[in-house]
Amino acid sequence: MSAHHRHDPRIVLVGAGPRASSILERLGANAPELFGGPVRVDLVDPFPAGAGRVWRHDQSPLLRMNSMAEDVTMFTDPSVACEGPIRPGPSLAEWARDPAGVDLEPSVRAELARMVPTSFPSRRVQSAYLRWFHEQAVSWLPEGSSVFTHPTKVVRITGSARGRQRVWLARRAEPLVADVVVLVLGHLDTAAEPEHEELARYAAAHGLTYLPPDYTADTDLSAVPAGEDVVVRGMGLAFIDLAVLLGEGRGGRFTRVDGTLRYLPSGREPRLHVGSRRGTPHHSKTGYRLRGAPPEPPRFFVAADLLARPGPVDFRGDAWPLMAKDVAYGHYRELFTGHPSRVRLPWEEFSARFAELDWYSAEMRDLEREAVPADEDRIDFERLDRPLRGLTFASSDDFQEFLLDHVTADVARRSDQGYSADLGAFLALLGVYGQFAALSASGRLTGDTGWWPDFFNSLASGPPPDRLEELVALARAGVVRFLGADAWVRAEGGAFLAGSPGVPSHVVRATGLIEARLPVHALSRTADPLLRSLAASGDVTEVDGMVLVDPVDSRIVDATGAPHARRFAVGPYTTNKAHAAFARPNTNAPNFRQSDAVARAVLRFLAESVADESVA
Repeated sequence: MSAHHRHDPRIVLVGAGPRASSILERLGANAPELFGGPVRVDLVDPFPAGAGRVWRHDQSPLLRMNSMAEDVTMFTDPSVACEGPIRPGPSLAEWARDPAGVDLEPSVRAELARMVPTSFPSRRVQSAYLRWFHEQAVSWLPEGSSVFTHPTKVVRITGSARGRQRVWLARRAEPLVADVVVLVLGHLDTAAEPEHEELARYAAAHGLTYLPPDYTADTDLSAVPAGEDVVVRGMGLAFIDLAVLLGEGRGGRFTRVDGTLRYLPSGREPRLHVGSRRGTPHHSKTGYRLRGAPPEPPRFFVAADLLARPGPVDFRGDAWPLMAKDVAYGHYRELFTGHPSRVRLPWEEFSARFAELDWYSAEMRDLEREAVPADEDRIDFERLDRPLRGLTFASSDDFQEFLLDHVTADVARRSDQGYSADLGAFLALLGVYGQFAALSASGRLTGDTGWWPDFFNSLASGPPPDRLEELVALARAGVVRFLGADAWVRAEGGAFLAGSPGVPSHVVRATGLIEARLPVHALSRTADPLLRSLAASGDVTEVDGMVLVDPVDSRIVDATGAPHARRFAVGPYTTNKAHAAFARPNTNAPNFRQSDAVARAVLRFLAESVADESVA
């Protein structure tokens, strides 16, 4: 193939994190079938190749993954339904057993030595795995290929779809020349929203501390003073990381006394008053495996079936009832097959009747009560979503005790295999998530879907159990206090005031406010110079703040509505945004299918390109 080209075909990947590595691996896997010659690949990213921004080694060793080592892989497996060849490889847990020949710093090597498959590794361990995978992916490219890394940013791309592209880098006069450009930008910064700008001005005027939404590992927390009252908005994973860095990261330590975890403050911690809409932390990750039948793919919520119908698909009316039914089916499948003594009907009878009923019907509630006698064994999405709904507390101290009991009970349940039905629901939720991504990418989903990501994260993206145990210890030590559900914050009287309708007698007066959440990226507010340039030139189309891409192969759709033959984009800033950077093994992971589709489209294009293309 290469003999017909005056140059090796050139691919520029804008971004070099795990998504880019996955595309590299798929390029190598598919090249023997689609394109036999060597290629030149240029990787442009200010952060290290393989790990990227989020998983780079250069962050606190206290920060950990929220997935078990056995649940993380960068390799395809027989479950992945893609056109390209399956090329299995080790999960993080399997790789950790024998990282021979990998250059590791002593602390990472020591952690690998004591890891077990159910460990929640440090981000530095994941960084090492991703770096190793990246090096493997590079080595699997066609013989004679070359890879160059550029630790900077792309500021613009020029060139028509008929000719090669010029990729302009920051602080470099000459552009890279590419036959194909793939944007793999990962998580991006965004311009401050008006509310955050106003709060920052207020804080500056009154000598207060304000930290807007940010990636916790990148935030300068030295601005948060010791001993001060600080309000925190958000109780998800960003808050958990924040509590780690402002507690143990400032010299505090945990110790176990008579079986109970205690926190010994260093005296340099602030007092964190934390609240959110839900008012509770995300549910703990489960610490057990299924006892019953293996999980099945979604049975009721299937994107292709919904898209086969004419017209739009309404989220609340059409999609969510089927999503809920599939998650409940996974929950009950594990309950009935793994814990048959706790149910009154055979699984075959229950599942047949279940399949015929609408999730929100009275008949479904009757079936649940008939077959599942214990309330704690039934799934209740409304209670999971808003566990504090309708509750009011006379004092803040009363609420603290209630919530600490709630968190402790959640950790106990997620650590008790007797409740493995929760894992069945979790695995079904992952399947539903993949179907939702496909439905969303179609452009036919209507209605307010903003609730869904938060609900999904609260159930599926929670912290390890010991992180919540540490949170309880921090609260017992007075470092953390909980505000309640539907928490409010006001900038008033030279301070930040905060409270909750659920604890009406309690108002906090604080000298700081931290937004414990990631910035919400939208194309209209992006801080990324390349996306700003593409938007200004009409080379991208914005849909709900995202870059519109072809759902089949992720080609960028320009302002005319046409997919660009030479430009692709994947990641959370696109309309195919829902795919994670890596996956659980044996789950037919959407990210692997997407990487394969992009790689095959790139290789087909290169194979069809003429040798004498001129630079446009």
